[in-house]
Amino acid sequence: MKRLTFWPQAYLGLTFNWGALLGWAAVKGTLEPAVVFPLYLSGVFWTLVYDTIYAHQDKEDDLKVGVKSTALRFGDSSKEWITGFGIACISNLAISGFNAGIGWPYYAFLAAASGQLAWQILTVDLSYRADCNRKCVPLLFKEFILDLTTTGFFFFFLG
Repeated sequence: MKRLTFWPQAYLGLTFNWGALLGWAAVKGTLEPAVVFPLYLSGVFWTLVYDTIYAHQDKEDDLKVGVKSTALRFGDSSKEWITGFGIACISNLAISGFNAGIGWPYYAFLAAASGQLAWQILTVDLSYRADCNRKCVPLLFKEFILDLTTTGFFFFFLG
C-alpha cells in the first residue's frame, strides 16, 4: 500500500481492526451497529495515531525508496492530524460505551487513557526517531491494555 497511497496507515487500521466486528458477532451472535461500528472506528483511529507516529521514524528512508505514508503526507501538520485521530478514537469509544449502556467505571478508565494519549501526542518529537519509537511502543502496549479493558467491560456489563 505504501507504493500506492499516502494512507497505508488507514488501510492497516481498516483491516487490522476488522476483528472488533468479527469478535462482537462471534460472541453476541449479531452486530449491534450503534455499539460495534463506533468500536471499530475507534480502532481505526487508534491505528492512525500510533502508526503515523511510527511512520515518522522511517520518513527519510521512505523518501529515498519512493514509498508513501501519512507522516510524509501530513508533514509539519502531523501533530494536528494525530491529535484529531486521538480525539476521534476516544470519542468513538465513549459513543460505543454509551450505546452499550456501560457504567461509570468504563469512562474512568477511558479518561485515564485519554490523558495518557494526550501526553504522548503533546510530548512526542516527530523529528527524532528514538522519541517516536519511545512513544510508539508504549502506545502499542496501551492498545493491548485498552483492548482488554474495553472487551472486559463490554462482556462483563453486557454478558
